[in-house]
Amino acid sequence: MANCKTNSSILGFTLIELITSVAILAIIATISIVALNPFAQFQKANDARIKSDLSQIEKSLEQYYEDNDSYPSNTINYKIDSLGTEIDWGTAWQPYMNILPKDPRSPTQTYVYYSPDGQSYYLYANLNREDDTALCNLGLACESLSQFGIAGNACGAVCNFGVSSQNVSP
Repeated sequence: MANCKTNSSILGFTLIELITSVAILAIIATISIVALNPFAQFQKANDARIKSDLSQIEKSLEQYYEDNDSYPSNTINYKIDSLGTEIDWGTAWQPYMNILPKDPRSPTQTYVYYSPDGQSYYLYANLNREDDTALCNLGLACESLSQFGIAGNACGAVCNFGVSSQNVSP
């Protein structure tokens, strides 16, 4: 009986071993997806972009103020009125910005600009993440909106994030 081989000596995986391996991989994949939460990551990225956009707009508004001794007025639909010209979000505002940023979720959501007197301004947007520490009013509409008669959802959703000139607060 030299060199006799039986079925038990054939190398390979059994069905049980394959099922166990696939189950372990499925569990690892599920844990990874839950831990990473891609939807929350997209929200976080959008919120970071919105904050960056508003910061860039702030710098341009300060430059405008230096050039004109006042901030630009706002249009009836809360866009920047630069010396009589309405500047749409996402278009050029020369010489201050090559492209005036717009909300990444446009057209459903937009930024809101308001300047009551040319000596101050307010910029509002909507952030998705409810746990962001920069939210106005615990995630509700920024309180200054109602002071000017602006709807709390003028951003296309709740305007829960704002920046303003240094002499006022959003």
